[in-house]
Formats: sequence, C-alpha cells, structure tokens
Amino acid sequence: MIHCVLHDANDTVAIVVVEGIKAGMDLTAWIMDEDRTISLKAQQDIPIGHKVALKDMATGDTVLKYGIDMGKVVAPIKAGEHAHVHNIKTKRW
Repeated sequence: MIHCVLHDANDTVAIVVVEGIKAGMDLTAWIMDEDRTISLKAQQDIPIGHKVALKDMATGDTVLKYGIDMGKVVAPIKAGEHAHVHNIKTKRW
C-alpha cells in the first residue's frame, strides 16, 4: 500500500495520501519520477494531505517538495514527523 507520494528523489517531504496515519506505522512512499518506493516510519500522527519529513532537518534548512524549494524549516523536524505550518514557513515573507 502507498501511504505517501513525492515527485523527486531529492524531495525532503512527501504528501500523505491516505487517512489514518498513526505514530509508529511503517509507511511506503512512492517516488513518482522514478517509479520506485522507499520505506519510513511515522513518528507522529499525520493527517491526509499533510507532509511527512523524509529526513532529519534543522532550523534554516530548505524544504524540497515536487523538486522545488517550498520553504524553510523554523523548528527541527525528524524523519517521519509531521511537517506543516508549525515547523515550515515560506521564504517569501
């Protein structure tokens, strides 16, 4: 079962595409551009449509989604954690 998707193998987050992701679940992420999967463990509950971190990121790191810069980390994020507005902000403002 595919739990989350990402476009580019260099993306640092994936989008959760199923409901019911709970902390401790083993997840399968589909890398669309390469048609292959990777595995990770959810460290927190993550709602459908939200992002899951694919690697540890420190404050100030750039977040890549769809192969592009989509913001910066404003609070440390561990692989498998919920990545959203509480720990990522746009670089525009």
